[in-house]
Amino acid sequence: MSTPWQTRRATRRPFAARAAAPREPLDPARIGQRVVRRRAKGMDTAAVAAALEDARFDARQDSRHEDLADDERGRAELAEWERINHLLAAAAPGTVYDPNTDDVVQAELAAEAAAAAEREAAVREAKRMAARADELQALRELGTLEQAEPREGDEAVRDELTRRAGSYIQADVDAWLARALAAHRGHYADQAAREAAAGLLPQPVLAHAALLSTLARLVPAAAPGELAVAARLAATDPEATADLAALLTRATEPADPAVSPA
Repeated sequence: MSTPWQTRRATRRPFAARAAAPREPLDPARIGQRVVRRRAKGMDTAAVAAALEDARFDARQDSRHEDLADDERGRAELAEWERINHLLAAAAPGTVYDPNTDDVVQAELAAEAAAAAEREAAVREAKRMAARADELQALRELGTLEQAEPREGDEAVRDELTRRAGSYIQADVDAWLARALAAHRGHYADQAAREAAAGLLPQPVLAHAALLSTLARLVPAAAPGELAVAARLAATDPEATADLAALLTRATEPADPAVSPA
């Protein structure tokens, strides 16, 4: 049987969230909409219609000045007055504008809250990843990395360590992940995590793990030093290493008695 990381050939996507998410950029149109909504709160149909006429007058005046002709905030304010005017025109007589009952406003607030929550989650994840990278770096310096159990997200932490090192590939971290993947250690005890690793780890690490897994079945008593050849092969030619692992796996699988030789 084959392992889920053996035949992966697609180039993985690099981890994108390297740092805290940036603040929401200044949006003149959104500022204009909020200003209009604050002014319009409590206005009835007549008051909004008058404010709309003022906004249209201002727009005509601005169009005569080259530096104001492309005023994004002004256009947004005019459009918002028009929207609120239509909203009240379709409402019951005597209705006044209230942003709290405006479906468009409430949908925008919900979307903004969701976006803010995503940004906060990205910041928390970046901090967690940085702390884990510091931890693994300390274990490397102490020479005890091999004793650590891999956790969910360590594939991204590997990328962070590589980024910190100026894109230098850190062989000890890659070997640690490959051995953990082959031995189903840490979060790799879960099959779903092993399958996900095919899209999160580079091909040399996957090929190294595949060959280690096959050699562990063929030579269970092999010493760690004897298996070091797997890392050298994977670093030199990962695709050929994966093919070798697959070939050895097929060669050692029991023959299917239902299949007769040609």
